[in-house]
Amino acid sequence: MYKVFFNESLLTFSNQSNPEAKNILFQNEAQFDESVHLLSSKASNLVNIFSDDIETVWTKFLKYYKHIQAAGGIVRNPKDDYLFIFRLGKWDLPKGKMEEGESREESAIREIEEECSLTNLELKRFLMPTFHIYFLREYIIKETFWFEVFYDGVELPLPQTEEGIESVEWRKESEIPQLLENSYPNIKLLMDNYLNLN
Repeated sequence: MYKVFFNESLLTFSNQSNPEAKNILFQNEAQFDESVHLLSSKASNLVNIFSDDIETVWTKFLKYYKHIQAAGGIVRNPKDDYLFIFRLGKWDLPKGKMEEGESREESAIREIEEECSLTNLELKRFLMPTFHIYFLREYIIKETFWFEVFYDGVELPLPQTEEGIESVEWRKESEIPQLLENSYPNIKLLMDNYLNLN
């Protein structure tokens, strides 16, 4: 199953119908617009597109809208604190758009360095991608590649204020569920998977 967040709503792609969702049996690409319209108009907060060949449908979906890629990380230090940024009134993780010619790994490290003023970051492993769709003159699918990153240094993290980041803070694992109450669904999904909170 694939999950694409639209604000607080969710579009899923699976090989079967979901009794809790507004289900759409895939027949043509116009149904992508129909699904996004249902979510944007708040007619439904869970839409499920299903098909026997969901991989092909998913490939078509990624080509149907403008598709941009980003990378970021869950950054941990030796005290098992986690690095969070506060931007646009919500807690988030450092991430940003990949630049041309850059690998996912290079992009993740660069973005964390830029947004949090930390160096000597050690990339540990790839975690998962997340997807969300938003409207900026057109609908855009943003695919973010997330990595586990380790930081063993003494620098004080500083926010990249020109990117709208108000603060960068190390937080204890015990504080994370409270932070996630004021975060984005894709960050909740990522952290839940990483910490097995659910």
